[in-house]
Amino acid sequence: MGIMNYVKDRRILAFIVLVAIFAILDLIYGIHLGIDFAGGIQIPIALQSPADAANMSLMTSIISQRISTFGLSNPNVYGEGNSQIIVQLANASQATIQGTIKIIESQGQFQGIVNGREAVNGTGIITDTVAAAPLTITSNSVGWQVNFEVSPAAAVRFAKVTLGQANQQIYFFLDRPSNAIVLLNYSIISNPQYGLTPQSYQVLLEKATALGNQSIPIQIISSNASNWNATLYQYFKVNNKRYDQVILAKNTPGFIVSDLKALNYTVVTKTTANMTPVLFPQGSASGIGSTAELEIWPAIGLLYGPTLSPGIAQGIPSQQYLVTGSSPPNMTSSTARLNFSEQQAKTISSILRGGALPIPVIVGAPTTIPPTLGKHAELISAVAALIAVLSVTAIIVIRYRKLFLIGPIILTTLGELFIIASILGIVGGIDLAAVAGMIAVVGTGVDAQIIISDELLVQHSESGTMKSKLNRAFYIVWADAALVTIAMMPLLFSTSLLTVIGFAESTLIGALLGAFITRPAYGHIISRHYSRGSDA
Repeated sequence: MGIMNYVKDRRILAFIVLVAIFAILDLIYGIHLGIDFAGGIQIPIALQSPADAANMSLMTSIISQRISTFGLSNPNVYGEGNSQIIVQLANASQATIQGTIKIIESQGQFQGIVNGREAVNGTGIITDTVAAAPLTITSNSVGWQVNFEVSPAAAVRFAKVTLGQANQQIYFFLDRPSNAIVLLNYSIISNPQYGLTPQSYQVLLEKATALGNQSIPIQIISSNASNWNATLYQYFKVNNKRYDQVILAKNTPGFIVSDLKALNYTVVTKTTANMTPVLFPQGSASGIGSTAELEIWPAIGLLYGPTLSPGIAQGIPSQQYLVTGSSPPNMTSSTARLNFSEQQAKTISSILRGGALPIPVIVGAPTTIPPTLGKHAELISAVAALIAVLSVTAIIVIRYRKLFLIGPIILTTLGELFIIASILGIVGGIDLAAVAGMIAVVGTGVDAQIIISDELLVQHSESGTMKSKLNRAFYIVWADAALVTIAMMPLLFSTSLLTVIGFAESTLIGALLGAFITRPAYGHIISRHYSRGSDA
């Protein structure tokens, strides 16, 4: 029988086409190996207070969700004791590692503030609706946007707070500091922007940091720090309200940092770029007759400060919202603008989708971890899989004494393993558990092949066409696949059994491939061959 007679069958053709598609995808994207085979990066995370079992499970789940949304698949996130979490990632670029650290460090507290009142916060966000929109590219900036929906109760609260606030700014914060004070170098506000004086500049900043009795004071340190002693006395020695932390630039004079640490204040240093507010010329929403608005201030977690349109400020609840922003105006490189906005959108959507961490964390320095399985582990795993395939083939050929079965069994089984490896290797990474799952798929495939072969080769005395016999066989094969799927689901979504998720993924993919692609291909190759009366 010519090979074209087999290819004409749509089940056999579907199998061949699927293998070809994944072969092309492998050439384009490559197959990535997990930490077991290729090594990776380990990031230690210290919890600022001990966590019970429920909070530890929640913490690992949130961090894993954030990292996965950020674009890194199959991270290993697990707790050690009650005060440390370990994150393990396959080898990644330095930029990716730093981005991962940033989203882990974020507490994840989202707030939208209008005229010193909180209009929306992260508890009202429906996390499954958070999504980054495509970037908008213009000649001198790149805009980003993150869409999300809020609960009905949060929508009502937002409508009440924003009622009558048309043309006022709403300041979107992520991890806005609490009980903090900002020390700002005079050099930052002394540079004229959009006609602002240093005094009006400070008023603009203080308006953005207002929140009832939780406002963030801003104190200006003169260029020669001549006013530091007075500031130290007024705000840190005798003030009734002692601040927990002080936010200042890294280039602040060392004696200021020493004075604050001597008084047991937590000093949070930021780069000059992060300490510098980003202003845009967007009218006079500041309420001080200014021609500028404060849009971004990384030092205090200000993501964006859009103006409320009259339509939004009518007190009508709406559940759909968006946070938008753009690359800073001082970025001249188109590549830098694009990377900034893309990273900003990914980071914010990752944090919002993951939710807020119940316990603050301190992220330690990442360390390189070597592959645990040795230099030739990939070859050993491939040999083990091949031995499994040959063993299954030998069992079935001996059982039915049909040499023709060797080709279909090896072809469909190797094709199935290739597709599983391609899916896992492209989407995430192949680890030891995934290889174990693939070998298990070969073993469980014996059942389906025996069922199909029995119907077509042994039950020949029973009445019925080849088609009816195949239908009887596939009824059992599909039922088995359904049972495997149900059994693997708890492991697939487990947050405490991370080391077996690769096994569950391999087994689940193998069961679905077997039911809908490889077993039908095997069955129809056999039926086409033996329906012609061949005894080979």
